[in-house]
Amino acid sequence: MAPQSRLLALAGLLALAACTTAPDTSSAVIAQSVLTDAGGKAIGSAQIRQSNTGLMLNAQVSGLTPGQHGIHLHLIGKCEAPGFSSAGGHLNPAARQHGMMNAAGPHLGDLPNIDVGADGNGTISASIPGPSPEVLAAINDADGTAVVVHAGPDDYKTDPSGNSGGRIACGVLSMTTN
Repeated sequence: MAPQSRLLALAGLLALAACTTAPDTSSAVIAQSVLTDAGGKAIGSAQIRQSNTGLMLNAQVSGLTPGQHGIHLHLIGKCEAPGFSSAGGHLNPAARQHGMMNAAGPHLGDLPNIDVGADGNGTISASIPGPSPEVLAAINDADGTAVVVHAGPDDYKTDPSGNSGGRIACGVLSMTTN
């Protein structure tokens, strides 16, 4: 390729790159919760954020056993200890089966596991699949929605709950005014 052609090709690539935009990293918190354990102690928080790429769940936990823990959006915004069964099953308005590795899944409330380090702390930032208006309608329905952390990892396929063990923390999502 002649030097002039290379310069022309490079100029074209630079012009094309200038037309693209960087991903929007800004986001607004639209729902949030404090995660508490069965004893009522705050062990973390969760937020749902709206960004230009859709809805994201961000959560932080502390004081948990190291390893992976299932974390899900649950059907009812109620967190009665000790077992948090008051939160109902996973948020599932489309009546699908559980799991991202299940051909008939996933539930709307299915999320990746949260990794907890040796220090007992963990964070997750996960995309919530689906069109934002439909997801928000399901989250903000009359009986609300809870974020539940489980004792073990979700296997991403076993219906109805991913074999993730008991419920060890729960928080009711509250919509913000942003």
